[in-house]
Amino acid sequence: MPPLDPLTPHAGAGLAAVLLSSFLLGVLHGVTPDEHTWPITVSYAIGAASGKRGLQAGLLFSAAFTLQRAIASELAFLALAPILANGSLNAAIDLLVGIVMAVSGAYILRLGRELHLTEGFEQFLHRLFHLGTQDGTNGLVSGSDRPIPLRMTLVHGFVAGWGTGAFAIIIYTVLAPAMPNAAIAFLPGLLFGVGTMLVQALAGAAIGVWMRTRGLGETAMNYVSRAVAGNTLLYGGLLFSAWGLFSLVFPALAEPIDRGLPTGLSVPNLDSVNAGLILVALVVAVIAAGSFVRAVRRVQVLARAEATRR
Repeated sequence: MPPLDPLTPHAGAGLAAVLLSSFLLGVLHGVTPDEHTWPITVSYAIGAASGKRGLQAGLLFSAAFTLQRAIASELAFLALAPILANGSLNAAIDLLVGIVMAVSGAYILRLGRELHLTEGFEQFLHRLFHLGTQDGTNGLVSGSDRPIPLRMTLVHGFVAGWGTGAFAIIIYTVLAPAMPNAAIAFLPGLLFGVGTMLVQALAGAAIGVWMRTRGLGETAMNYVSRAVAGNTLLYGGLLFSAWGLFSLVFPALAEPIDRGLPTGLSVPNLDSVNAGLILVALVVAVIAAGSFVRAVRRVQVLARAEATRR
């Protein structure tokens, strides 16, 4: 029997090898940029602004994701993999995940007063989501010092898990069907989720610690964390929703974008420049990073102005 390559598992491998491959693929899934896991984990970890709560954000999201993937693995064993891999279902998941993200971002922004990226568009969004208006604090958080709630990560994790990417296809079409019976058919999905959980929890903790060591005061830290988390979830969610809706309405146009251009790499999520990778780049590298830079600059300007007045 040939050895099992985690990137190209085959049904002829032994039970232990298939389960090990499931776990290793989960670890790889946690590391590579995924259009659902990374934007949501990064958003909540930055909003947590501490290593402990960042760890909790990663754990909660991936725990719900693990439950979903275990259920889907069982369904795949029962010959429902074609339904799980349906393109329309995946587009609907993107739409639903985007809505949940946007609602969560709007809720986070309601906890305080938040900075804006583009005035006109964001004023429209504030009216649309009833986020309130700025006051005399020049955009700094005023009002609530409550931490950003992490419970919504559970909803994100369970809903986002139903999206079907390259890793999910391997679980549903190769590893789950390789199980000897239905009693343990959930194990590939479960171990895949555990591998993802390990990486996402560590990533969440690292991001939280990084935020805590930025040298900002408590008020400024609250402002920056809420601004980045809220903006990333709200605008990232609207972006996901737009893509999901486009894919549902124009599937023929969306399909080649979803398939993408090959990169020559044999690593899932990095094997092509596709819609998923583009979404990750826009949400994490553009929205989240841009929000962070602008928020930090804002509090630094206000701090210097306050020092001058004194």
